[in-house]
Amino acid sequence: MPELRKDPIIDRWVIISTERGKRPMTFEEKGEEKHDGFCPFDSGNEDKTPREITAIRESGAAPNTPGWQLRVVPNKFPALMVEGELNRRGDGMYDKMNGIGAHEVIIETPDHSMTLSDLPLSRITDVMVAYRDRMADLKKDRRFRFVMVFKNHGSIAGASLPHTHSQLIALPEVPIAVLEEIEGAQRFYAYKERCIFCDIISEELSVRTRLVCENPKFVAVAPYAPRFPFETWIFPKAHLPRYEEGPREVYESLAHILSELLLRLNKALRNPPYNYILHTSPFNDPHSGDISHLYHWHIEVMPRLTKVAGFEWGSGFYINPTPPEEAAQFLREVEL
Repeated sequence: MPELRKDPIIDRWVIISTERGKRPMTFEEKGEEKHDGFCPFDSGNEDKTPREITAIRESGAAPNTPGWQLRVVPNKFPALMVEGELNRRGDGMYDKMNGIGAHEVIIETPDHSMTLSDLPLSRITDVMVAYRDRMADLKKDRRFRFVMVFKNHGSIAGASLPHTHSQLIALPEVPIAVLEEIEGAQRFYAYKERCIFCDIISEELSVRTRLVCENPKFVAVAPYAPRFPFETWIFPKAHLPRYEEGPREVYESLAHILSELLLRLNKALRNPPYNYILHTSPFNDPHSGDISHLYHWHIEVMPRLTKVAGFEWGSGFYINPTPPEEAAQFLREVEL
């Protein structure tokens, strides 16, 4: 059974997960892919994954067989286990609990050769809607307070399989990175009675120097103080605190701007490895309270072009050699 242990100094939870250590590594340490010809996510290998939770299938295709366009399955080597109780308890002066959560994989296409940016917009929309539907379902479990959706693209970005996929982990605690955003938004709201994210969107649409692309419902901008070169954040223009509560047309627009951003990054940076993460409002969290008036969901896209080294780990400062204004202009000028 995994454990969650709390750092008593900064209130950060750490997952101690021995199951993850059993994963077969698909990439060599230097980052080159092993070509053994087998991938458990390919069509025809459905029996090599845990039984699917949900899928988009051709009419008449049985579960856990070929004939699908998207599958969601439990992670075979989960960071957290879905069965059991949290059993929050002390350990001397420390706090810990059982490693209870859900860890799922969204397999975005049966075609091993495709990437997310290669898919047609309707299929990218299906991926975005799958996030929504799985979050809404996991929200019903009162043990969980947050669902983190993320994608690791490329071995340098942490992908252990090259077949395009993303993941979600339902957590019994809100991640400290999200709590820091909430606390900052609360301070801003207490002073100005406005959502800080809405003000950022208004500012970026006004000055436009850090604007990468936009459509009627979404905007993609280089943040004012980016941690990484070409880091880009996607915001809904309307004030939307919870990702899991939108109608399909919202995710159609999201698919459009995400596709455009990835295509621009691919062309400008020669198909870089990247991570993206979805930050949204917590649920079932007695500590956060109602933050729907001050928190704004968003996706942070981070190409992996530099390494985080000792100074960054030790200080919390990030060294970014590329000003966001230059990065945004470079991406804007890409011809698609």
